[in-house]
Amino acid sequence: MNTYSFYTTALLTITLLLGSSEHLKAQTDDEELEDKIYTYDHPISYEPASYVCYQVKNEIKIDGVISDPEWSTIPWTSDFVDIKGKLEAKPFLNTKAKMAWDNNYFYFAADIVEPHIWATLTERDAIMFQDDDFEIFIDPDGDGHNYFEFEMNAFNAIWDLLMLYPYRIDDGRNYVMNWDIRGIKTAVHLDGTINDPSDTDRGWSVEVAIPWKTFDDFKRDGGKPSIGDQWRVDFSRVDWTMKIIDGAYEKVKGKNGKPLPENNWVWSPIGYVNMHKPEVWGYVQFTDDSSQVFKEESEEKIKWALWQMYYQVKECYSDLGKDCRLPSLSIPNVEIENYNFSPQLNANEFGFTISAGSVDGSLLVIDERAQLKKQ
Repeated sequence: MNTYSFYTTALLTITLLLGSSEHLKAQTDDEELEDKIYTYDHPISYEPASYVCYQVKNEIKIDGVISDPEWSTIPWTSDFVDIKGKLEAKPFLNTKAKMAWDNNYFYFAADIVEPHIWATLTERDAIMFQDDDFEIFIDPDGDGHNYFEFEMNAFNAIWDLLMLYPYRIDDGRNYVMNWDIRGIKTAVHLDGTINDPSDTDRGWSVEVAIPWKTFDDFKRDGGKPSIGDQWRVDFSRVDWTMKIIDGAYEKVKGKNGKPLPENNWVWSPIGYVNMHKPEVWGYVQFTDDSSQVFKEESEEKIKWALWQMYYQVKECYSDLGKDCRLPSLSIPNVEIENYNFSPQLNANEFGFTISAGSVDGSLLVIDERAQLKKQ
């Protein structure tokens, strides 16, 4: 054998061996994926906050002072906690809210304890969480899509935006910035002085009235809720770590020269530093009877099971595509008397859906874009 033939044969042999090795590795990886059992463990217990929202007889005056007679019988929410729930310490400053409604408005009030009231932004639709702020999130029909985010600071500057769907579903633009809540009323009351480090403040309070017509595009039956309806709602308070330099407030910076991460304190904890998970927001139940108590709906347990499966299938589908099947998933336990949770998975080249029957005979379906509907 001449030298050329020898090297050609050797090169071919090495190529075949490498190719065979890569093929075996790919085959092994595929087999491991096929045998993998997917799970989803939420970082904290799934215990969304709940609130009974009472109807008031008279319109509430929006001036930021939570002293209107209509507020006197309205209970406060539980105190806000860290956005990660019990994974983090309780906030060192107190925040709480109230809700009420009448034929024209959905009312909100919040009391924000803050010894150093600080704000910089004054224009509408500025990125308000760059200041200390108070935020409201509402998903009227609880489908995880078409919800809105509202933020305000101590100057009573506001930012309202329509969210088409949560972040990280895709790389598209999922929000509408030039959307405004028409007819909204907002006010701030300062119990202290703003941007004055020389004194100690008590804090600030806010009032907000959102017209029911705002929700015409957010829920199938539009507008005002019916008695007994439950909406998904959450609140967030952003609080930055500040210091005083030359008689002015300044954000404390880390070694990288950037401001330290803000505190995120919420009504219903998320488990992640991400408010855009409507499936774990709190529940607000509307009533015209002050004696009513919150009613836990069995169907919501099924919805949460579907959400847990959604995160499993999201990972499974990324690995296996249309070959993702139920045996590769961990089926959540749904404790409802005389009910059997039997989910169905339909995966194809275009995406996937997960469905399950509800207690009333209807069908609950969640798709690859994280929208949960009742059929």
